[in-house]
Amino acid sequence: MLAFILRRMGQAVVVLLTVSLIAFSLFRFVGDPVNQMVGQDTTPEQRAEIRRQLGLNDPVVVQFARFVGKAARFDFGVSYQSKQSVAKLIAERFPATMELALVSALFALFVGIPMGVYSGLKPNSALTKLFQTISLVGISLPTFLIGIILIFVFPVSLGLLKSFGRQGVVDLGWWTTGFLTLQGWSSLILPSITLGLFQMTLIMRLVRSEMMEVLRADYIKFARARGLTSRAINFGHALKNTMIPVITITGLQIGSIIAFAIITETVFQWPGMGLMFLQAVQTVDIPIMSAYLLLVATLFVVINLIVDLLYVAVDPRIRIAGRPA
Repeated sequence: MLAFILRRMGQAVVVLLTVSLIAFSLFRFVGDPVNQMVGQDTTPEQRAEIRRQLGLNDPVVVQFARFVGKAARFDFGVSYQSKQSVAKLIAERFPATMELALVSALFALFVGIPMGVYSGLKPNSALTKLFQTISLVGISLPTFLIGIILIFVFPVSLGLLKSFGRQGVVDLGWWTTGFLTLQGWSSLILPSITLGLFQMTLIMRLVRSEMMEVLRADYIKFARARGLTSRAINFGHALKNTMIPVITITGLQIGSIIAFAIITETVFQWPGMGLMFLQAVQTVDIPIMSAYLLLVATLFVVINLIVDLLYVAVDPRIRIAGRPA
C-alpha cells in the first residue's frame, strides 16, 4: 500500500509540474504584467524598475523555478486589480466554493444512488420512468438555464429560498460557514441543486446500468439458488459490485463540481472562487487565474488519490492482485 501511495504521489508531482508550466505561461504570453499594474503616465524608467523588481528580466528557467517555489508556499503574488495577496483572496472565497461543492456532491450521491438502485431493480415501474424523465432533463438542460428556472419557480413565484448571494454567514475565524443559520441554508439550497443535478442524473444512470448488468451475472443466480434473501442479494452483493465505476465517476464529478462551479456561482452571484476566476478573466488578472488553475489541479490530484484508495477498500480483488506471488 505504501508503494502504491508513493507511486501515485510521484505521478501527482508530474501532473502538478505540468499544470504549473501552463499557469506560468500565462505570465509570459498573456499580456504584459507591468501594463496591468501601472497607468499610462508611468515612465519607461519606472516600468523598467518594476520589471526588475518582479524578476521579469531573469532567464525563463529561473522565473519558472521561482514561480513553482512560491506556489509550493501558497504565494501566488498580488492581484493586479485589487492589489491584495492572491492567497488571501482565495482563502476568503474558498469556504463558499467548498460548501457549495460539498452540498452538491452529497445531493448527487444521496439522491442519485437510491434512484439508480430502484431503477435497476424495477426497470419497468412508473416511478422508474419518472426518474428517467428527471435524468433526461438534468442531462439535457444547461446549468445556467436550470438555475434560472429554479430562481423563477421558488424565489420569484413562490417566495421561497434565496436567489442571490451568500447570506447568514457565520465567521469561525479561519472559516466562514452558512451551515449554522437558516438564511445560510436558504441561500445554499438552490445553487447546490443547480450544480449537482447533472452529477445526480449521471450517477443515477450509471448505477442503474451497472445494477442491471450485475443482477444478470452468474454469481447472483447462484446466490438466489442458495436461498439468500432478495435484500442480501441486492444490497450485499449486487450493489457492492456496482460501486467501482460509481466511485470513479463520483470522484471525477466532485472535481468537476469544484472546477466548473463558475456558471452556477455567476447565476446566483455566489461569492466563491469560480466567480472570482470569471472576474479575473474579464480583467486579465493573471495571478488569480494562475492560482485558480493550480488549486483546481491540486484538488483533482487529491481526489483521484482518494478514489484509488477507495478501490482497494471496496474491491478485495485489487488487494489480492497487489500481493506478491
